[in-house]
Amino acid sequence: MPQVHIVAYSGDLGHGAAHGAQMLSLMLGFGIVSRLASGLICDRIGGLPTLLLGSSLQALALLLFLPFEGLASLYVISAVFGLSQGGIIPAYAVIVREYFPATEAGMRISMVLTASLLGMALGGWMSGAIFDLTGSYQAAFINGVLWNLLNMAIALWLLRRSTGYSPLSPARAATSGTRWRSSTRS
Repeated sequence: MPQVHIVAYSGDLGHGAAHGAQMLSLMLGFGIVSRLASGLICDRIGGLPTLLLGSSLQALALLLFLPFEGLASLYVISAVFGLSQGGIIPAYAVIVREYFPATEAGMRISMVLTASLLGMALGGWMSGAIFDLTGSYQAAFINGVLWNLLNMAIALWLLRRSTGYSPLSPARAATSGTRWRSSTRS
């Protein structure tokens, strides 16, 4: 949501479109850093915990947009948002590879990435529609937080479901086909 609307949001707050464009550049630049760092984190703790970390930090960043409207704070929050969001979508590909056989990876990853892109497009549109209805971006930021909470709940559910099974190393995952096993516990 902030990437699509930060320029307009900055203008609405009286900071001007140029500052909004700089905030967008900051988000996108730190998003690259986030993708690289998230890859290292995925290698250490796995895809689902990395997704949970990224979604949690993204929700926090979105919450920070609510009380702060000063120029300096918006630059800092934009950087925090960029650091949190860049690794979320690549984590989906890692999750698919960790839990499904390599023979299914191409189809499943393309489906997950397509759904992610549709979700991002819907989020940008939905935020605009919420702004049109309310005349404020506050409700749009709350909407973004709620979607992150849903994402976190799903990731937590999947983590809980797979509890008790040690994650496979990338080399073992490649040879074994899948890490997902049904639990005999209820």
